[in-house]
Amino acid sequence: MFIGAGTAATVITLSQLSQTRRSVAQTKEVNVYSSRHYNTDDELYDGFTRQTGIKVNLIEGKDDELIERIKSEGVNSPADILITVDAGRLWRAEQAGLFAPVESSILTEKIPANLRSPDNLWFGMSKRARVFMYNKDRIKPSELSTYEDLAAPKWRGKIAIRSSGNIYNQSLVAGLIEVHGEEATEQWCRDLVANFARPPEGNDRAQIEAAAAGIADISVANTYYLPRYAKDSDPAKQAIFEKVGVFFPNQNGRGTHVNISGGGMVKTAPHKEEAIAFLEYMVSSKAQEFFALGNNEYPVVEGVPIDSVVASFGEFKMDTTNVSSYGANNALAVKIMDRAGWK
Repeated sequence: MFIGAGTAATVITLSQLSQTRRSVAQTKEVNVYSSRHYNTDDELYDGFTRQTGIKVNLIEGKDDELIERIKSEGVNSPADILITVDAGRLWRAEQAGLFAPVESSILTEKIPANLRSPDNLWFGMSKRARVFMYNKDRIKPSELSTYEDLAAPKWRGKIAIRSSGNIYNQSLVAGLIEVHGEEATEQWCRDLVANFARPPEGNDRAQIEAAAAGIADISVANTYYLPRYAKDSDPAKQAIFEKVGVFFPNQNGRGTHVNISGGGMVKTAPHKEEAIAFLEYMVSSKAQEFFALGNNEYPVVEGVPIDSVVASFGEFKMDTTNVSSYGANNALAVKIMDRAGWK
């Protein structure tokens, strides 16, 4: 099922896309396959069309489904751009040979090296910090420190986190493998599992709510979920926000783990110039501000204003490990989590 976006992002069928491909010389458009499921992105695509005159044809779906679709479409794929919400899946698409390198000084100068492919095959558009969200009545920030410390016995029965099937957690573990190696990371996973307040269930919001309700003292979640509670008209949701504090781990060391939402140009793109223009627009001040203010994410470009609620969490030091390692270490991370009993 194809889901439409805004006035500039038009839903079209695969047959129409095929017709589009055959008439690329007469068109000025870009076909975007995206797993970002935020309705607020409509305005982002509209802004691109207003500035460039290039129409956005949007196909939405889950990351892996879109990757498989492009593979199955082969050389006749109408896709120009693939956008996913995790560096691990960008790496999967890269390994499947879906991306073409993009030589753009705009992209390489504006996006930090650790937030893009070393071979310029894909680029971060926004970043997400995976942090501790703690119950303010039970935990003092001074008690918190690092991801590694979550394995300490003092946290027995106090941690809420999503399942091992969640790509955000797989990328977190993959990042630890890059830093500490396989053996130490597996021991960390085993000790973390022993500290679970409950078997993993639900999404990041469920972990935040578990901390607010006192089911757990600490949850692990991406920052952009929490501001939604503050902005909700429901007093019960606002109360959840008030009960939960945000802590950025590893500030005295390598920094907090970050992931990206990003994209790249498909190797068989029928509209290559338009695709590059689209990627470059994503790091413009206007687009970066939109990512920050429209979806509570962090911009990848320095100096862009961020949402006021997000800003209230404070500034943080980012781990500069290249996010491509999340994909390279993903298979091993999944094996380690399975061996450790992380369900």
